[in-house]
Amino acid sequence: MRKKTKSAPDKFWSGKVTRESNALDLEPGVFTWTNPQKIALSLKRSAEASRRRKAPPFRSAMSMLVFYINRAGKNLDKKQLRVLEQAKKELRSLYGKKRHN
Repeated sequence: MRKKTKSAPDKFWSGKVTRESNALDLEPGVFTWTNPQKIALSLKRSAEASRRRKAPPFRSAMSMLVFYINRAGKNLDKKQLRVLEQAKKELRSLYGKKRHN
């Protein structure tokens, strides 16, 4: 019996999670944007509009952002990583959260 090979778009489960998250409906390409505030606002809107999420809006939005950063790993452009890290700060600010060190 032949082994079924996966096509490029379905090769990685993490990409599927980002595209088809059951918790948040993300705007297309949100993680490729270059404006951290725009990314944070979009994630906030998506999290607050969702009725399928299991966690509070801040946690859902931050989890999706961190998930994307972690899954992109070494393939993530350094400049875009800086944008996404700044988006985390923006998201915390939008929700009035302070980072614990």
